[in-house]
Amino acid sequence: MTPVELSRTVLHAVRCAVDAGELRVTVPARVVVAPPGPGGWGDYATNVALQLARPAGQPALRVAEVIRPYLAAASGVTGVEITGPGFLNIRLTDSAAEGLVRRILAEGLAYGHGDGLAGQVVSLRVPYDVRAEVVADAVVRLVSAQGGRAEVAHGEPVTLRPVPAPEDPAPLGPDAARWALLHPAPHDRPRITADHLVQRESNPLFRVRYAHARTRALGRNAADLGFTSEPGPLGDLDHIDDHTDGHADDHIDDHVDRLLASLADHPRVLAAAATHRAPDRLARHLVTVADAVLPVLPAVLPRGEEKPSAAHRARLALAEAAGTVLAGGLSLLGIDAPEHL
Repeated sequence: MTPVELSRTVLHAVRCAVDAGELRVTVPARVVVAPPGPGGWGDYATNVALQLARPAGQPALRVAEVIRPYLAAASGVTGVEITGPGFLNIRLTDSAAEGLVRRILAEGLAYGHGDGLAGQVVSLRVPYDVRAEVVADAVVRLVSAQGGRAEVAHGEPVTLRPVPAPEDPAPLGPDAARWALLHPAPHDRPRITADHLVQRESNPLFRVRYAHARTRALGRNAADLGFTSEPGPLGDLDHIDDHTDGHADDHIDDHVDRLLASLADHPRVLAAAATHRAPDRLARHLVTVADAVLPVLPAVLPRGEEKPSAAHRARLALAEAAGTVLAGGLSLLGIDAPEHL
């Protein structure tokens, strides 16, 4: 449950208390939820009871006691405690997002591998062409990751014939050359240019490898600050300025949602890439993951005088999960995922 969703849940609890006649107040337009302060409990806390105490004509502690059972009964909430003058402290159940991150970190580079092609032998007949050879090699890796086996041979009838490269890609080096041949769809002619080597945002391969390297650097930086990753609620992201990708109108929660969706979609993409002999689907998916995670990374480490919190550990876990997916995907394409870039 995101902070925005939890805020709506708190408002719904207040509305239920009003509808039941236990509170006589106007339901506020919004409430604030944030990680609990000193002496707090759980994952989030809200001061809504203090906010409503005066208009309700009751002490904040009494208002909190009225709201508490409605909030505790909400889906996704596993416990509610009242602390201090009337703060409602909330503990959440493991969310789907938290479970996804735990699964990725537990499975590592094998996340997304499956048995959809178990027992199947995929026969690939390719022409004597460098692009066909590279695509076939990637398909062998993808099929193996889905429990099958691919056999490559030359000669007619050809079953895998991507549009050939217009020139020898070897001068680009092994990683950029493979990306240049694998990223375009098989029916598109690949571009064999130095654009694949430039370290700037216009280069998709750079964005993917840079995003992976950044996630690994954050792990090292967190270790220097004395904390490690632990999946959990991501905390309040409202204070993080988002100007990292040129879309100032996008809220960081939007990037988090896109990132989680792309990570959850990874097993489907791997299965489709293997089944349809289309490593280009995986390459484009990795660009999607990289573009989703890069705007989230500035929120991972504590800022200024902030102390590392459970939210920072959870954000680090999310970043590490994204890095794991990027590394695993690049490996299936036969491309190195550097720890430093």
